[in-house]
Amino acid sequence: MQHRILIADDHSMIRKGIKLLLQTHLGIKEVMEVSSGNGVMSELQQKNYTHLILDIILPDCTSLEIVPNIQRLYPDLKIMAFSMLNGTVYGEALKQYNIHYYLEKTSKEEDTISFLDNFINHYNPASMIAEKSVSTNPFMQLSPRELEVLHYMLGGHGTKDISTLLNLRMNTVSTLKNRIFEKTGTTNLKELMQIASLYNVS
Repeated sequence: MQHRILIADDHSMIRKGIKLLLQTHLGIKEVMEVSSGNGVMSELQQKNYTHLILDIILPDCTSLEIVPNIQRLYPDLKIMAFSMLNGTVYGEALKQYNIHYYLEKTSKEEDTISFLDNFINHYNPASMIAEKSVSTNPFMQLSPRELEVLHYMLGGHGTKDISTLLNLRMNTVSTLKNRIFEKTGTTNLKELMQIASLYNVS
């Protein structure tokens, strides 16, 4: 089967690095790059891709916002997350969308190559290595929607802005914000930002 890979990341050096690994170590010929969520949707519409390597935070959205739509439109597309963010938090959230491949960008080159090989040539989420214990991480309790709101809270957006960005009612955003504070054991944005920094959540 001919693989066609799409890499979505806003850093060109990251995209080119992954593309080079795919081409030189795995022999993948068809590898395209995009830098935004809109770019992902546009490119998927134009070509039939088999695999998507997706950063969690893109300039115009978070992956959690577009993954449901991607899966609805392209149910056979295999998706892997590749991010600087804490895999124990975002990786767990993505499992709710049946995405079991999550690789942190700090991984060694040989580990990255092996991971990419498993993802592309031996796709089998059930065989993924057991996760390290995450019971003490308070962000593990957040739902995908709460993580979306958290991202914008940490970016300095207020309730009205978040309401517009995520197309939610303001009282819904307020409820989600309260749940985030409750689940993380924080009482205000300053405390939330401090604990988010500690756990590498953005």
